[in-house]
Amino acid sequence: MKVYYAPNTRAVRTVWLLNELGLAHELVRFKLGDKAMRAPEYLAVNPNGRVPTLEDGDVRISESTAIAQYLVARHGQGRLAPAVASPDFPVYLQWLHYAEGMIMPPVNTLVVETILLPPERRSEANVERASKLLNRTLAAVEAHLKGRDYLAGAFSAADTITGHACIVAARLGADMSALPNTAAYNQRLLARPALQAAWDA
Repeated sequence: MKVYYAPNTRAVRTVWLLNELGLAHELVRFKLGDKAMRAPEYLAVNPNGRVPTLEDGDVRISESTAIAQYLVARHGQGRLAPAVASPDFPVYLQWLHYAEGMIMPPVNTLVVETILLPPERRSEANVERASKLLNRTLAAVEAHLKGRDYLAGAFSAADTITGHACIVAARLGADMSALPNTAAYNQRLLARPALQAAWDA
């Protein structure tokens, strides 16, 4: 398998899951904002010029949550996802897809407004709006994690997606003081060697 990767992007999720599954993979490394990601050669791989992209034989797939669902279904051998008949399965699906539907839109706004744009083009109103929305989406995670170590029973691919989003939110300055369950969850995830290796890839 081959993963097109850049640090501090959603590609970390893919490498983390591959590490958790013990699946050998080759990394094609970019830097965030690398012009090579807009070159014709890479646009032929991913027309959006984004990472991650996974190549697995004749399969090419480029949405991080779809990659996670594919890897667990095709290569998981029953690992890192509840059985379809399990009551945890719909919970797993909910949290597998929660990050991209709810957490990442305000995270994306915060990245643009506080990191990517030059100071003179930044909008404090956009930052305030995104911060409020992010707090609301994290509050749902906080409530769900009460009495739980992970999102859907045992550690699963959902934690590599939504857990990663929670960690990114905290690193962007989300106020975790009112989110003790989520803060503790983040620390559990950060202690996993597979994630540590993905950050360092």
